[in-house]
Amino acid sequence: MAKQRLQKVLAAAGIASRRKCEEMILDGIVHVNSRVMNSLPAFVDPEKDTITVNGRKISDVRKVHYLLNKPRGVICTNSDPQGRKKAIDIVRSRERIFCAGRLDIDSAGLIILTNDSELVNKLTHPRYGLAKTYIVNLKGELDGKQIDKLKKGIWLAEGKTGRAAIKVLKRSHKESLVEVTIREGLNREIRRMFAKMGLPVKSLTRTRIGKLNARGLGVGKFRGLTKDEVTYLEKATTGQVVRLKK
Repeated sequence: MAKQRLQKVLAAAGIASRRKCEEMILDGIVHVNSRVMNSLPAFVDPEKDTITVNGRKISDVRKVHYLLNKPRGVICTNSDPQGRKKAIDIVRSRERIFCAGRLDIDSAGLIILTNDSELVNKLTHPRYGLAKTYIVNLKGELDGKQIDKLKKGIWLAEGKTGRAAIKVLKRSHKESLVEVTIREGLNREIRRMFAKMGLPVKSLTRTRIGKLNARGLGVGKFRGLTKDEVTYLEKATTGQVVRLKK
């Protein structure tokens, strides 16, 4: 096997994101064949070289995947100077895990936590476009013209949003309850989309990631993904049409 960048090998083994793995290397906690590797670039042969992080062989690190029904008030970063509650505080794992994408602190619903960096890259990259569905409670009445604009995509600072699927569940002059499905996931995209329509978001909950849903998973609860679910996500993010086993 041709040699590969050390940080790529570490990330593929589920140690952390590539950027974090680079920091680990520079911190001097990564050894290759008992020799400290503390500079970049660094290359290794993962089939021949013995690689350890803090004295632990990377071959001993198992990939883990969890589905969390995140409550409001919980953040999706691994560190927070303000000391707010984090998703990783709820999903306690022996392995170092991180969120695949983000739900902002005011939003609730499904998010995947894992140490599988390759899968995270696919789940968060716009090119792969795995659909995510949300229930959104709006202040004000969403009309037909606004729905048509949202379905076609509207302009935000980063550019035009992708097409959105909009289903009105309940509507009155004071508020609207809608189901929204998007494939991009720009920063606070849904809130910004509706704000541009003059409709502030009162609450937002992600109910589906692809074909994964929150059935049987209470708010603040989590579970491990099944092997079939992980396989589904890996295939769905490469454009393959795959049926999720029940």
